[in-house]
Amino acid sequence: MQVQVSKLIVKYMERLGIETIFGMPGAHILPVYDSLYDSSIQTVLAKHEQGAAFMACGYNRASEKIAACITTAGPGATNLITGIANAYADRQPVLIITGETPTYIFGKGGLQESSGEGGSINQCALFDSITRYSRVIERTDYLENVLNQASKVLLSNNSGPVLLSLPYNVQKEMVELDILDNIITRNKITTEKLNGAQAIIQQDTQLNQQSNQQINHFVDLLQKSKQPVIVSGYGCIKSGAQELVTELSQLLNIPVTSSLKAKGTINECSELSLGSLGVTSSGYAYDYIINKSDLIVILGASFNERTSYLWNKNLLGNKNIVQIDINDEQLNKVFQADLTIHADIKQTLHGVMQKLDTLPVDKKQLENIDEYKASIEKKSASEGNAIFQAEFSLVKTFFKKMNAFFPEGISIFDDNIIFAQNLLQVSTKNNFYPNAGISSLGHAIPAAIGAQFAKPSTMFAIIGDGGFQMCCMEIMTAVNYDKSLNIVLFNNSSMGLIRKNQIQSYNNRFIDCDFNNPNYKKLAESFGINHVLIKSEKHIDTLFDEIDLSCGINLIEIIIDKNAFPNYSSRR
Repeated sequence: MQVQVSKLIVKYMERLGIETIFGMPGAHILPVYDSLYDSSIQTVLAKHEQGAAFMACGYNRASEKIAACITTAGPGATNLITGIANAYADRQPVLIITGETPTYIFGKGGLQESSGEGGSINQCALFDSITRYSRVIERTDYLENVLNQASKVLLSNNSGPVLLSLPYNVQKEMVELDILDNIITRNKITTEKLNGAQAIIQQDTQLNQQSNQQINHFVDLLQKSKQPVIVSGYGCIKSGAQELVTELSQLLNIPVTSSLKAKGTINECSELSLGSLGVTSSGYAYDYIINKSDLIVILGASFNERTSYLWNKNLLGNKNIVQIDINDEQLNKVFQADLTIHADIKQTLHGVMQKLDTLPVDKKQLENIDEYKASIEKKSASEGNAIFQAEFSLVKTFFKKMNAFFPEGISIFDDNIIFAQNLLQVSTKNNFYPNAGISSLGHAIPAAIGAQFAKPSTMFAIIGDGGFQMCCMEIMTAVNYDKSLNIVLFNNSSMGLIRKNQIQSYNNRFIDCDFNNPNYKKLAESFGINHVLIKSEKHIDTLFDEIDLSCGINLIEIIIDKNAFPNYSSRR
């Protein structure tokens, strides 16, 4: 049976399990849009292609499924770049479908031509450094190989974005539908006709089959240690190893800290949780690692600038280190480990737990973590080093109320990072999604909207007023598709981080950090959404006690003094 290439691409997406695609139509991609008309895949019209890319990121974070976005050639594709860079940094499988001018006018200056010929921009080249695979399908006989290569990336343990650029005339050509029978997809993962993909899958499996020698070495280090600590990273979340981390922690009485992106690896209300680790954190984990621990177990944490305290060599000192990561580029990148295991974290911990089941339980002696945290807070306050001074009492009260009001957890996308990192207790796995990959502003709102398409829940987007004005138009996307969302907007009429740095490092020479804000109440009214202004603790009580935060769209505006800054380190 023959079908148009545009229909084949849609059928391919269906086989990958894609249920929603975010984007904006344009002339050069209309054949694919026309094929989507008859598909089960829901199309979501964003207000800007960057918003569509962030929605795809949010969709993947919430569902752990392959996400997708679609745009036309040229400016439609280039508008995706920041959002796709975000997906690349977070190793998210996002399929990008873009249009292109017909091949027979390549190099002739066609409208929005992006072929790279005749002085035009090269669309695929622009995406090469932020995708794992990027190709123009110039001929139909390229389809099978290109779609197979795309599948390998999207379905791998170390995934990332894939871009397929489709010239207009190629979209309308006819091909045999049974091409898909030879292509590896989520619903057809094993076949004799994999065109090389079989070797990739077998290789991944072999990487995860760790030798008994490595498992035994790890267990031996655990048994000899008196005060081990686990540092969980985003690789641990990607592996789905949270439950095994909790089991190991509870079995041996090992405290757990996490990088920002892995916050909530274990329930942060647990007596074994040290909260998150990093320069913008409260310092419990930092102090414990430096002064208490003798073994550091690193599970998928990259120890970037934030987590490593600006690559502080004293952080891990002369302690024993075990590092497990599926991405071999992360092994020994910052600190030299005594044992490195290049493997899937979940499978490795499963082997460790099986080994421990054969041995006597050796629970570690552990002081009360809550008392330990209290002592650190008291010391920091007495030295004037508390991360949040009195000016932030309203923010602290807000998050305290949020923790109490939603004990079972909520879904949170966070651009603001520092408040939620320290004040929010994440109690449910996979429901805190900070924008910590490339830390782009304007991410939280569209990402939260994308997540609502994947996993409807009580959803919060935490954002500053600078980031809000980059993406607020996407609120209308939520309105148009009847999606619920709570937007927590911190209003200090300033780019707060920049202002802090210009005070600390540039002698108060303020430039381009302060601005006037719109009337957010009137803006909310124009969107047809609810507005709540928080100026006192009474307003916080009213918000949580009288407003249903599980439905509708609420813009929650919290006023902050522009001259008040959290206390944390900066290399700038």
